[in-house]
Amino acid sequence: MSSMVNEQHAGTHSPTVTGADVERMMGRLLLTVGSDTRTKLSGFWALLILATVIAASGIIADSTAAVIGAMIVAPLMTPILGTALSVVLAQRRLILANLGMVLAGAACVVAIAFLLGLVTQTLLVADTNTQIAARVAPRLIDLVAALATGVVGAFAMVRSDISDALPGVAIAISLVPPLAVVGLTLESGAPDQALGALLLFGTNVTAIIATGTVVFMLYRVRPAARALGVEVGHLRARTVAVELVALVVLAVPLGIGSAVVVQQEIVVSRAAPVAADWAEDQGWQVADISLRQGTLRILALGPPPTIQEAGLRQRLDDAGLADVDAEVTLVLGGSRELPANR
Repeated sequence: MSSMVNEQHAGTHSPTVTGADVERMMGRLLLTVGSDTRTKLSGFWALLILATVIAASGIIADSTAAVIGAMIVAPLMTPILGTALSVVLAQRRLILANLGMVLAGAACVVAIAFLLGLVTQTLLVADTNTQIAARVAPRLIDLVAALATGVVGAFAMVRSDISDALPGVAIAISLVPPLAVVGLTLESGAPDQALGALLLFGTNVTAIIATGTVVFMLYRVRPAARALGVEVGHLRARTVAVELVALVVLAVPLGIGSAVVVQQEIVVSRAAPVAADWAEDQGWQVADISLRQGTLRILALGPPPTIQEAGLRQRLDDAGLADVDAEVTLVLGGSRELPANR
């Protein structure tokens, strides 16, 4: 099959990179290429282990600042963009080497997080931890964000003058934290949540590789690499087709996840005024209301004596929420379960 892109007939106004740019990109993104391979690999694994410990500790402590710090330190973006560069150069050996680094790194993060979960002896699931809750239900908007972030990351790589944007890219794209969530939730016996976090990671990786490939092609990395004497293979249409199919496949569960979130927001919006009126009638107030694991959870605050929850169940039924389980937590009064009237 013929090459997908004919570099000789590209427009004269297309953005381009120089041989020096290609050499810099290869030296930075291809960890298994060059005379300093051992140094690059040791640095990669050292930073990855440290980033994992920081991310897992931050998630366990429910600390956003620590998780952001882990995002900055994490080096997984390197082999992922390296995979995109290898695709553009059409070198199968480099593609497999970089994908292997990504998979090995991901397995390492999950294993370390799992071990840290064993040490903490704490139930770490979405219901008890906001950091986990933010990463176990990816939506279609997460794919959009990942695509945009991948463009910025690749753009900052081809343009050395804007490389200062890379730390911001590291924060914007979530790579190590979702993998840490996978390990922690697996240890806590929540495989469904682990699968959601793994989907988020897979979405980010696929989006970065796809957008990185496009940006590198637009900047004519292939002819610049060929002029430098780098081996450049034939980039076939099916290679890019595989990336597009992967994005479409990922978009399906993300779209379903988005629909579920929208439905949950509808339930909460309908229940909120009902719960507020019920609490206000008795001198209490609703401090929080959310829908988690299919149960409407209401936190009510107020002075003793505690209010009765039976009236709330009837009001929820009247509001068209008869099929929604509810749980009311009364400060000073403990929790009350209100089963759905099915």
